[in-house]
Amino acid sequence: MLEYIDLIEQTFEFPTEEFKVENNELHFNGVALMPIIEQYGTPLKMSYLPKISEHIQKAKSLFNKAFEKYGYTGKYTYCYCTKSSHFRFVMEEALKNDIHIETSSAYDIPIIRELFNRGLVSKQTYFLCNGYKRPLYLQYISELINDGFENCIPILDNLTEIDYYEVNNKVNCQVGLRIAADEEPTFEFYTSRLGIRYNDILDFYKRRIEGRAKFTLKTLHFFVNTGMKDTAYYWNELTKFVEIYCELKKICPELDSIDIGGGLPIKTSMQFDFDYDYIIDQIVENIQYICNEQGVPMPDIFTEFGSYTVGESGAVIYSILDQKQQNDKELWYMIDSSFITNLPDAWGLNQKYIMLAINHWNKRYHQVNLGGLTCDSMDYYNSEAHSSVVFLPKIENDDELYVGFFHTGAYQESLGGYGGIQHCLIPAPKHVLIQKDADGNIFTELFAPEQDSESMLKILGYR
Repeated sequence: MLEYIDLIEQTFEFPTEEFKVENNELHFNGVALMPIIEQYGTPLKMSYLPKISEHIQKAKSLFNKAFEKYGYTGKYTYCYCTKSSHFRFVMEEALKNDIHIETSSAYDIPIIRELFNRGLVSKQTYFLCNGYKRPLYLQYISELINDGFENCIPILDNLTEIDYYEVNNKVNCQVGLRIAADEEPTFEFYTSRLGIRYNDILDFYKRRIEGRAKFTLKTLHFFVNTGMKDTAYYWNELTKFVEIYCELKKICPELDSIDIGGGLPIKTSMQFDFDYDYIIDQIVENIQYICNEQGVPMPDIFTEFGSYTVGESGAVIYSILDQKQQNDKELWYMIDSSFITNLPDAWGLNQKYIMLAINHWNKRYHQVNLGGLTCDSMDYYNSEAHSSVVFLPKIENDDELYVGFFHTGAYQESLGGYGGIQHCLIPAPKHVLIQKDADGNIFTELFAPEQDSESMLKILGYR
């Protein structure tokens, strides 16, 4: 009878750069997981911070490679999209790599202030302020600009946003314009609710920005929800976007950059085979070709990678509390937490992650359903990206089996209400950081203990 390790090796190309097995136990990025489980227990969130820097440097290298290949004359700037994860340790790791920041709401700005006070960003750092802006967000942006943050650039999302800066900004302000891209043909709407429609861009520039000392148009921004993919839809949207840049550049010499947003995917399956090199190469080539055809200078390129920056750094580990045979075909492994509260994308979007057993790789395997602790019937995980079923090692009553979900580092904490009140009062799990010292040695740090009842009672008004 085949063992669990045989199943994985026959299904995937295994071991991989990230995953290997020693003594029937899984290692993640060279880190043995069982000692961490023995030290901290489960349920457990982990953040392997070196992966953040690794991804940033990879993207920078690929853009630089494409620039060199095509003789591209613009510059490349990597921005981190903070909404993917606002945690201090994420920001600190990312900022080690000479990057800049994209924001999406008012409370990003106090984080910028704190990073500045710690010496991690400067007044020359680019802060691209995206999103539809309520009054407090507008106020905070204007205050940054007035305080000398010279590269704080509000990306105008509608035709009236500029009114606030015209009244409240005391110094010249660089601005960007967000283009309202067309949605994918299968989407419910034709045009994104975000940004300014193509037909309004030139007129808006002439009426509100051209010839005014207070504003300089720095950049055009666009983003498509599908991300950067080798599809006719993506290339068509990119082409339209670069063409409007060229048209605007001819009457606006100050315009010198484009922001092509984020959207590089992360590995959500062991069968992931996305060609990063090809996509970035083709993006650069297409931008250069259109600009040369239109006779305008090649723009500097900004990107705003969020999930790509932080997603593959995260993991969640559960213990199997019990196994329940509910009928002839359905065997349940019950985890010691909840998918709804810890991995809301798995529940709300049917998102799949890389899921692997941590131990018992030498045991036989069978099909199971994974069940969470809440009373919600949707709190389960029973299929993977490559398969409609889940297989895990068989366990006897006295076996302790641990299961890991990997590449969970983007959005899950914020969507799950980290540290707040969650379904059935399931507590937020411990959160452990995995880092490397100057000599490359691995060490761990407890970022946050498991949420306790006192914090919940205070939120609920009992304290």
